[in-house]
Amino acid sequence: MALLAEQIKSVALEMGYEKCGIIKISQLDGYEEKLNERIDRIPEAKGFYQSMYRFTHLQDTYPWAKSIVICVRRYGKYHIPEHLNGMIGKSYLVDVRKDENSKELQDSLKLEKYMQGLGIRAENERGFSLAPVRFAAMKAGLGVIRKNNFFYTENGSWVHLESWLIDKELESIEVPKIKACPENCGLCIKACPSASLSEPYTMNPIACVSCVTTFMGRDMINEKYREQIGNWVYGCDVCQDVCPMNKNRWEEIEEFPNLQELSEHISLEKILKMDYSFLEEVMQPKFWYIDKSSVWKWKVNAINVMVNNYKEQYREHIMYSCNDSNSKVREMAEWAIKKLNLQ
Repeated sequence: MALLAEQIKSVALEMGYEKCGIIKISQLDGYEEKLNERIDRIPEAKGFYQSMYRFTHLQDTYPWAKSIVICVRRYGKYHIPEHLNGMIGKSYLVDVRKDENSKELQDSLKLEKYMQGLGIRAENERGFSLAPVRFAAMKAGLGVIRKNNFFYTENGSWVHLESWLIDKELESIEVPKIKACPENCGLCIKACPSASLSEPYTMNPIACVSCVTTFMGRDMINEKYREQIGNWVYGCDVCQDVCPMNKNRWEEIEEFPNLQELSEHISLEKILKMDYSFLEEVMQPKFWYIDKSSVWKWKVNAINVMVNNYKEQYREHIMYSCNDSNSKVREMAEWAIKKLNLQ
């Protein structure tokens, strides 16, 4: 079995994964306790964290599963179009989980096929995963979770994690060689625009700018953290950008497939002019945290940014949005006009 684990790890590394580890399902036993602690600290977020209990007793749902293969892939190597930096979270711009044009997804499929060729049942969910990947990666010794709740390797937090449940009892655990967060460092907490990071190793998703601008925040006019969102249209990188452990960790040495071309279609003004077929057929598959029925949220978020950082050039675009086909966008535009006293 040890040889089988090393075979999987070796092939993963050959494919370009930064790290690969394997843990037994039983090593997730402490996850439920951590989840309970998180809810005790932030009871208003219980509804959000409730869905994560699906990770606490995996063998109830997958009785065949015995171990978890966890792989780490660095994405902090891609060129980010300058005008999108600070508007759209970098991890979303180079999200490989469902992008068929990315080498990373093709390698993921190849690794899965390789394991199956060894007679292993291997299953992966390439969205939100079948396992708690950060916790599992930490248990596999592939890195550490820092005060901002992100998982770090030697390449910082600019890494993507993915996992497979497998039906073999295998193990491959490393000893992480990176230091923990300095005890007196709280830069991520101080920088968090909405105070979602109120203390180390915890996070209030209800307040998180990244959550509000993607799968939450469906009533932006009355959103408590609307002003704290600042210039973010989709996602947020603040707590990772200010982290000393991420300093000089991003190297723009490669182009992500089709990103430069897509970026030419994206600006605050262009978002408000986007037709809904483009939002549904081009933007949604790329930025899939907003579902097809909610692509109007792009326009609402763009108007919110215009209000938060108003420039005279935005006036005509806000006015234009008063005639949008979606009532949510029209309401947001009319609210913005009153808020900015543009009438």
